[in-house]
Order: sequence, then C-alpha cells, then structure tokens
Amino acid sequence: MDLTLEQIVSTLLQGTQITIWITLASTVGGALLAFASGIGSIARFAPARWLAKTYIQIFRGTSLLVQLFWLYYALPVAMGIRISPIEAGILGLSLNIGAYGAEVVRGALQSVDAGQQEAAVALNFTPAQTLWRVLLPQALVEMMPPFGNLAIQNLKDSSLVSLISLADLAFQADDLRNRGYDTDTLPILGVTLLLYFAMALVIMVAMRGLERYFERVSGREGAH
Repeated sequence: MDLTLEQIVSTLLQGTQITIWITLASTVGGALLAFASGIGSIARFAPARWLAKTYIQIFRGTSLLVQLFWLYYALPVAMGIRISPIEAGILGLSLNIGAYGAEVVRGALQSVDAGQQEAAVALNFTPAQTLWRVLLPQALVEMMPPFGNLAIQNLKDSSLVSLISLADLAFQADDLRNRGYDTDTLPILGVTLLLYFAMALVIMVAMRGLERYFERVSGREGAH
C-alpha cells in the first residue's frame, strides 16, 4: 500500500524536530569552540596557541563522517566511553564547525586596523580589555556573513548523523523510501528538500538579523 502524503509529512516532521535540535545545539557549541580556539590561536601564551592550532588542523583535516564514526563507534572501544547517538552527533558537528569557525574568528580579529590596538595600548588597556572592548565589537560584524554560511553548512552536514542511527530528517526520509514503493520516492524526497530549504531560509534570516544588530551596535550600519 502506498504511503499517503499525510503519513509522509507527519513522519518527516518528527525527523525535522531532531534535525533542528542537533543543528541548534551544535551551532551554539561550535560557536563557543570557534571563539575559544580562534582567540587561542593568536594568543601570546604559547601552549594556548599550540592547543588551538592542533584542534583546528585535526578537525579541518579529517572527514566529518569519520569523526562521527570515531565518537560513536571507536570511542567506546578505545576509551570505554559510551555516548548516545544524539550526543555523538552534537559533539561531532560542534567540533567540526568550531574548527572552521575558528579561522573566521582569527581572520576577523586580525583584520581590525592596527591603529585601534595601538590606541588601546596608549590608553593602558590590558590584552583582555583590548580584546573585549576594541577588537571583538568590530570583528563581530565581519564574522557574521561567514558564520551564516557555516550555520547553513552545519544544517546540511547534520544529515550525516543518520549514519550513526539517529532518526533525523534524512534518516526518516530514507526509512520511508525503503518502506514505500517506488511511486513514493518523489513525494518523500520532495518534502524532505522543502523542509531542509525552509530551515536554511530561517537560518539565513536569523543570521542577517544578527549581522544588522552588530552593525548597529558597532556604529557601522549602512556600511555594507
């Protein structure tokens, strides 16, 4: 018996809830890692630079799929640490997007005019004060467009968690396709495509709103 459109949509919406959750959680986690490692990669403290750069190179230089497999399948064997599929998915995506976001943070901070840092030194600002009061407020505006791209890429990459048995949107779509007949493939994949597009559109709008907010806060509104 062919699946009805109502059955298809209902099942895919269940998977969409999981996709939204892991995308939001991993994007927030990745942003925190990006700021920590991006700032660490240009820190004066050598061990912090080494640690940040090692993390960035490892997770930028290896496959996300392999990272997810390692966290979910190899970690219990290697270290006896067992985590759930959703924990592995969020952690893997966070570590991956954080490594790419770190380069965005580093580049944005280094793009701030050197005169701004010289002025901060003249005002006897500490390195921490210079970072929080001078560099970050200006750099955030430059970070928003690439961060928006990374957030959308993270949404698309989230489909890989279906391979570690997490019932996200991609998993549900494949499961429906396997349970239905060939005639169901088009509506299943069509609805799946629309749901991913709708989520990407929401991310684009939200990131554009953040970009405008930081432009307004930094006094650069209308500069782009």
